[in-house]
Amino acid sequence: MKSYIFFTLLFCTTLLIGFTFISFNQSNSSAIVSYGEPSTYKVHALHVPAQVEFAGELIELDEPDLVERMDKELLVNTYWQSNTLLMMKRANKFFPQIERILKEEGVPDDFKYLALIESGLENLRSPAGAKGFWQVLRTTGREYGLEVNANVDERYHIELSTRMACAYLKKAKNKLGSWTLAAASYNRGITGINRILKKQQADNYFDLLLGTETKRYIFRILAVKEIMQAPEKFGFFVEKAQLYSPMEYKTIPVDTAISNIARFSKQMGVNYKTMKLYNPWLLQNHLNNKSRKLYHIALPIETGP
Repeated sequence: MKSYIFFTLLFCTTLLIGFTFISFNQSNSSAIVSYGEPSTYKVHALHVPAQVEFAGELIELDEPDLVERMDKELLVNTYWQSNTLLMMKRANKFFPQIERILKEEGVPDDFKYLALIESGLENLRSPAGAKGFWQVLRTTGREYGLEVNANVDERYHIELSTRMACAYLKKAKNKLGSWTLAAASYNRGITGINRILKKQQADNYFDLLLGTETKRYIFRILAVKEIMQAPEKFGFFVEKAQLYSPMEYKTIPVDTAISNIARFSKQMGVNYKTMKLYNPWLLQNHLNNKSRKLYHIALPIETGP
């Protein structure tokens, strides 16, 4: 009797699931927005270009290995749509500031895509302790002049960390001979890349046998650049109003301690949350500044005391 009841319930449940499935299919429900038009969603293989360019350096994709590596990163970034859409939106917010600094520092504009693949333009912390848009390690940040302590961490300062990254990349370019190798060294280190070049008797990134992460690194940059420069070609359609607004700001000089940043924020005409969003390098609710260092605190342009 119990077996009969069990199989009867199982049969009814199966029928219910089947009818629900048919009903769902007949309603043409989809997670893909078609704005009233018939859905044309299809999954396509992608065309891999014969050549690409990075920082003024032409790259011929004329070997099966290079084609496959480029294809992989194009596919990953095209079909991980949510992540790529978020990168596009954040790029509209932060690229203008990064582009300005790269130009001022004499570093090719393409390096903005390096910051994008490093962090997605979020102030992340890696398992190794690297932080900020440029994923800078504590020792590297201090070596290049950033203040890093429990009170202030300038790895989270967009302008200062971008200038630090520029200093590193220019040094790497001078030592390694190309911007592509300089970019690879951002992942593996200048000494690490130089050692591999000598060991393998090569003079460029694309002739090297590398570990998985460094092997993918340049192609991740190249793929994101290809997609960001022609998003509709890869199936991304984003209206201008859907992009995040550029982060426009002014700065005020401060060369004293701030005993209470929440109170200071109110005096500046903003709340504590806004102060921290514009100045994520301020880690605590006070600024020690025992050395009377000159800081530049960012505020929304329309606000002020």
